[in-house]
Amino acid sequence: MSGLIGKKIGMTSIFDENGKNIPCTVIEAGPCIVTQVRTEEVDGYGAVQLGFDDATEKSATKADLGHAKKAGTSVKRKIVEFQGFDKEYNLGDAITVEHFTEGEFVDVSGTSKGKGFQGVVKRHGFGGVGQATHGQHNRLRAPGSIGAASYPARVFKGMRMAGRMGGDSVKIQNLRVLKVVAEKNLLVVKGCVPGHKNAYVIIRK
Repeated sequence: MSGLIGKKIGMTSIFDENGKNIPCTVIEAGPCIVTQVRTEEVDGYGAVQLGFDDATEKSATKADLGHAKKAGTSVKRKIVEFQGFDKEYNLGDAITVEHFTEGEFVDVSGTSKGKGFQGVVKRHGFGGVGQATHGQHNRLRAPGSIGAASYPARVFKGMRMAGRMGGDSVKIQNLRVLKVVAEKNLLVVKGCVPGHKNAYVIIRK
């Protein structure tokens, strides 16, 4: 699937032609520079490697500097490979947000917000004990029993318990493109996408 690398700006809402208020996310998508072209002859598969968001040379390794120099561009913070582009691209070519059109559907993937160590009520939607009488005084959000007895004498794998929550790779599929603002490299999609503000996201179509 072809696509672009972007940066989540934040959420807002717009009104459609029927006056309905639609929640949407604003993404800065591109311009992405072609930093490498994979070919069947050399790599065994065809793909285009794109770079997004300039990094400082001071923070780059010599390998990164050489890779960017070959493409005739600056070092990039985020590099992702895409397949399925309709046209041929060469090193140093720029792909802009105009790769997308209004009304089409895209998949957006990113890393969800990290929420730290959370209990079972927030992490798995447990109901807790529920009532405050019948001897219950400090077990409101406790997980309850996690096993049986001397048989099976162990906790089964996959038991839902408290633990680190968030920070996962998440893909949201079939988000409709509401607006493409080419002069500002902005893409407005319906609904929400994973990640915090200024987080990198990958938009595929």
